[in-house]
Amino acid sequence: MGGDNKTFSSDFTLTGLFTQSAASAFLFSIICVIFFMAMIANGVMIFLIHIDPHLHTPMYFLLSHLSFIDMMYISTIVPKMLVDYLVGKGTISFIACTAQYFLYMGFVGAEFFLLGLMAYDRYVAICNPLRYPVLMSHRVCWVIVASSWFGGALDSFFLTPITMSLPFCSSQKINHFFCEAPTMLRLACGDKAAYEMIMYICCVVMLLIPFSVVIASYAQILIRVHQMKSAEGKKKAFATCSSHIMVVVVFYGAALYTYMLPQPYHTPIKDKVFSAFYTILTPLLNPLIYSLRNTDVTGAFKRVLARCQRDPGVSREGF
Repeated sequence: MGGDNKTFSSDFTLTGLFTQSAASAFLFSIICVIFFMAMIANGVMIFLIHIDPHLHTPMYFLLSHLSFIDMMYISTIVPKMLVDYLVGKGTISFIACTAQYFLYMGFVGAEFFLLGLMAYDRYVAICNPLRYPVLMSHRVCWVIVASSWFGGALDSFFLTPITMSLPFCSSQKINHFFCEAPTMLRLACGDKAAYEMIMYICCVVMLLIPFSVVIASYAQILIRVHQMKSAEGKKKAFATCSSHIMVVVVFYGAALYTYMLPQPYHTPIKDKVFSAFYTILTPLLNPLIYSLRNTDVTGAFKRVLARCQRDPGVSREGF
């Protein structure tokens, strides 16, 4: 009993993503740039979608929520990691670790579901364009967003108390840069079979089902695109879909490795690299891919700049 109480009152130590090598300062600088670029790029996306009427469509409505989720979950991980490097220690309290785990699972869970449902949006737009206004009405869009947030919240409220109530009777050192489920599991002792089964079931629901929706949606899209007679139509469809596929491969691929690959195949270095892909890199890729490869977004940006030049108060009026 005393050992358990000690666990709940003791601090954990995060080893972090940075080593003591000469390259650590360079890596720190790169992650700083990625973090601030991700925050700015996602903020600009939300602003453009909100202020430009041409972007008031179901696809961009969903994309604005994706940008918001990206901003939230990168903020639960990276600032703490950067501060730890600057102060030279990675101490995190049990309560702070629990809070980080809770927020991270909620935000990343919501993104798992939202990306899958965004694939459905592209499927309807390309395969059933005449029914698109009905199948992707304003009400349906809100149902999609609400379902994504509900799925993420349910996952967070369910897994956080289970994970953080495990007896952490091993070392208090977390060989990672944040409190992630597989890493916390390795710190626990005793019989973990029941927890591992629960985690596996949650991963099937959170990862495999949305990923299956993505695969099924894009299989139908590729078939439909192949049947198109217009070369211009094929080009536009492939440009739209390739952006989403690129994000999906990076995001779901890294997450599937982290949560579904058996523990014997994991190493601390691989875990950090794959986790960095979907927690640090993806929030930057999402807005860049959707904006740089999308004429609607670049057009909206040019229109907003033109309006700002004519009327400096437009950015304040937009909100």
